[in-house]
Amino acid sequence: MVAHVATVAFLGLEARAVEVQVQISAGLPKFLVVGLPDKAVNESRERVHSALAAIGLSLPPKRITVNLSPADLPKEGSHYDLPIALGMLAAMGAVDAEMLSGYLAVGELALDGRIAPSPGVLLAAMHASSRSLGLICPAAQGPEAAWAGDIEILPAPDLIALLNHFRGSAVLTPPKPGEAERTSFGPDLSQVKGQETAKRALEIAAAGGHNLLMTGPPGAGKSLLAACMPGVLPELTPSEALEVSMISSVAGELTNGRLTRTRPYRAPHHSASMVSLVGGGLRVRPGEVSLAHLGVLFLDELPEFQRSALDSLRQPLETGTVQVARANAHVTFPARVQLVAAMNPCRCGHLGDPALACSRAPRCAADYQAKVSGPMLDRIDLHVDVQAVAAADLVLPPPAEGSAEVRERVRAAREVQTRRYAAHAIRTNAEADGDLLDEVATPDDPGRRLLAQAAEAMRLSARGFHRILRVSRTIADLAASEGVGRIHVAEALSYRRQAPRN
Repeated sequence: MVAHVATVAFLGLEARAVEVQVQISAGLPKFLVVGLPDKAVNESRERVHSALAAIGLSLPPKRITVNLSPADLPKEGSHYDLPIALGMLAAMGAVDAEMLSGYLAVGELALDGRIAPSPGVLLAAMHASSRSLGLICPAAQGPEAAWAGDIEILPAPDLIALLNHFRGSAVLTPPKPGEAERTSFGPDLSQVKGQETAKRALEIAAAGGHNLLMTGPPGAGKSLLAACMPGVLPELTPSEALEVSMISSVAGELTNGRLTRTRPYRAPHHSASMVSLVGGGLRVRPGEVSLAHLGVLFLDELPEFQRSALDSLRQPLETGTVQVARANAHVTFPARVQLVAAMNPCRCGHLGDPALACSRAPRCAADYQAKVSGPMLDRIDLHVDVQAVAAADLVLPPPAEGSAEVRERVRAAREVQTRRYAAHAIRTNAEADGDLLDEVATPDDPGRRLLAQAAEAMRLSARGFHRILRVSRTIADLAASEGVGRIHVAEALSYRRQAPRN
């Protein structure tokens, strides 16, 4: 007899159907797992053996073959433990194989028979729903799976509880979706003294989804300004919250099934490797740029990051996706982020201050800033100099306008963009391109003349030219203007990097 249990393999945010086939046949005692299993899947033999022994069942002294079909698809992770154990129980006659045919199973087994959490349960639940199957999952992840909608879920704490459910001696209670976390915005813009130009740039970046680079001396408030960004961004829509939660589920960071409407904010240390930023590794996992999807990726001390790590972000910033190429598969993760970066003007940080700058200025600044490649800087829409805060500013009372007021203007601008791009698969001005960008962001005649002159004087690349158009369109949206005028183009040009660096 061959028992069949449905499960999934994860490739990025795609869940692919896998069938666990278990056969117990005559022959010398042996337990084989075939079908391109990785080390974690191969080790499931020991976990399954111990878990079955813990509930009073022993494996028959026969040849046991477990095939993970399709055989040419790599199988990674510990979530195959539960479907393998259920296949074993069905092959031994301890569970009705017909009952199992209506479910998809994922979960890791402990040696005492408990079913432990494993990454990707939300994706597995959505895949099961698309196939009109129920889902058997760890009890701790039942609330996470319940977000998939109208689907039968069996959240099992251990194998005994699951067996009793199938035998009819007990019933597993269907879970309720985890509670949505309260929105948390972090620091408020009212805490920032002075820096009106930087605040304006932050508002424009938030309204249009643009990338932002702040350059200034230590202690000027660059990190505080970046931390205020989530507070001026609108909340995630329900569909966006589910999209972000799917990434967190694959990464194993979705705890207690709690979804959040707060946009992600990731701030990796400058020692982060290329793999940690863009994803990959032996078992492909999303990197920081994907975990920040639809939110903010803050890179402090930008030139201190490895050059190769920074340049690996160039393609995700342009396309909004990360493609990890492997010998046997290509894995794609979404990565539509707002990059907010901060850097000192030079290594000592006090370029332009004769009392504090080092003796190597301005060569020190040129060498330090050259650590960031020109193509990387060309992908940043807004460049703003953040000056040191004067003592006179620090003693002033908090500004009357905080994050709430800015967030309201940003929300209104984003609603305009939502209506504008309703027929297109984009959300913000930063994603507009080609004919669509020409249609919505072409300035009036004075604006076109100014842009043409600036493109020549500033030696703008084609990418830089189009980014000016996108920023101009966002500035016009904040001003509730139907068209893009000269004043909007002029402000957008003021935030552009003045000269290319190689």
